[in-house]
Amino acid sequence: MALDKSDWVISKLIKKFAIERGDKPFIQFEDGEPLSYVDVDRMTNRLGNAFADVGVGFGDNVAMMLHNRLEYLWTWFGLNRLGAVPVAINTALKGTFLTHVLTNVRSRIAVVEPEFLPWLEDIEDTVPDLEVIYVVGDMPGADELPAFKRCTVHPFDDLMHASDAEMDVEVSYRDIGMVMFTSGTTGPSKGVLMPHGHLFLFARSMEVHLALTDEDRYYVCMPLFHAQGSLMQLYGSLLAGAYVVLMKQFRATSWIDDVKKYRATVTNTLGVMNDFVLKQPVKEGERENDLRILCAVPVVEETLAAFRERFGIPKFNELFGMTECNLPVGRPIDAPDEAGCSGKVWDEYFEVIIADPDTDEEVPVGTVGEILVRPKEPFCFMQGYNGMPERTVETWRNFWFHTGDAGRMDERGYIWYIDRIKDTIRRRGENISSYEVEAVLLEYPGIAEVAAVAVRADEGGEDEVLACMVLAEGVDAPDPTAILDFCVPRMPYFAVPRYLEYVDEIPKTPSSKIQKNKLRDRGLSNTTWDRDAAGYKVSRG
Repeated sequence: MALDKSDWVISKLIKKFAIERGDKPFIQFEDGEPLSYVDVDRMTNRLGNAFADVGVGFGDNVAMMLHNRLEYLWTWFGLNRLGAVPVAINTALKGTFLTHVLTNVRSRIAVVEPEFLPWLEDIEDTVPDLEVIYVVGDMPGADELPAFKRCTVHPFDDLMHASDAEMDVEVSYRDIGMVMFTSGTTGPSKGVLMPHGHLFLFARSMEVHLALTDEDRYYVCMPLFHAQGSLMQLYGSLLAGAYVVLMKQFRATSWIDDVKKYRATVTNTLGVMNDFVLKQPVKEGERENDLRILCAVPVVEETLAAFRERFGIPKFNELFGMTECNLPVGRPIDAPDEAGCSGKVWDEYFEVIIADPDTDEEVPVGTVGEILVRPKEPFCFMQGYNGMPERTVETWRNFWFHTGDAGRMDERGYIWYIDRIKDTIRRRGENISSYEVEAVLLEYPGIAEVAAVAVRADEGGEDEVLACMVLAEGVDAPDPTAILDFCVPRMPYFAVPRYLEYVDEIPKTPSSKIQKNKLRDRGLSNTTWDRDAAGYKVSRG
């Protein structure tokens, strides 16, 4: 018998919870007043009616280029109640990157921050579908408004005067509920078509694997244009009845102060956020917080131990997922904290195998391969890349979605994330996680950024490790031997970099993902330091 997914639509759930939970507080933005479920439902109706009044219809794509703010939610929820599709755009995009996104989804209407208007003016001629722009926040005066040739600009407040009457639009879990773009390192970003059933499962996974309840207070500081902020944290809280404290952005300097101030019981960190937090000066009373669990992805054992010791956090969790394939792997709430362990396959909804990346055939337990995923429930997975059928077919091969991530499954059925396939370095018969190499190097004083990549060895056809490092402002370049002396006791002998190089910057995508392919393609330079040439020896001990 088919699973009943008829309520797996966020606008339906908002209406349902407004009836069931009423005036119970649900969300506040920073130090603003709490808003109830009834308040959220009212704003959802108002924006749904407002967009309908300006000609937005079922299935229309509407671009959203906003910082974290309540208006982001009203736009998202209102469009979904209408059956329209919010397009979540990274706020760092400009120029050809922004042109690509807008032409891919062919949005007629965009909702943006005022500071992005000049960026839109610059590309107006290359985005012919864009006609109307709504500005959230302070509307520029006539003398400050960019001189658009075709597009009209209106204050978002114009939409806030619409009726908040109930809307009679039937939206299904099968319908597309959002488009999010994933950054490409070797090609343009891809617009992921995400049905409502897919969006719901992100939230449900967080509710299950973090054991969220209506007693929780979720501190949300990650951008809503990513699934981490909007679907995993905010939607997950909505589903569980947890209270949300939404921040404009992550601030390492005030992270623990905010956690304490807002009495947060749950929050998430991602990648370098962990390093940034731990590098802040220790403050008195940091352990006097209410956090019961931190979802930190990914972490090494040293990072986990540092968070536990410094902040007194009793429980940690990791998950594995992507915008395209949801969260098919999660660590059970009663499982031990093991850094790097993503958990078990959420087999109620997904199948996952570890496969040979060349053949797509499953590899033995304990062997590193590519993580392949497929859904058990229809419309709980991406429906393809918008306007890119060849990329969709490329990703789906032999009836499996190819994540491009390397992992292994242990004898208990737990999956361990290793690295991106192309970022996995193989040396002396060992697979090396570039992340783990980078984590150690970032502990060295004065190193601000690191990217570890594979470069071809002189002989034997194996990889060698090249570490490209950006120094903090005002720091003199340390002697490379001092860095290796630091690395040797902190990592396996085979992971110690052979090559070190100081660089002015590390190439990144607009979403701040490191473009390691550019460093790999570039290879060694005349400023690369070679430990073998310098006579530096690393023993196996």
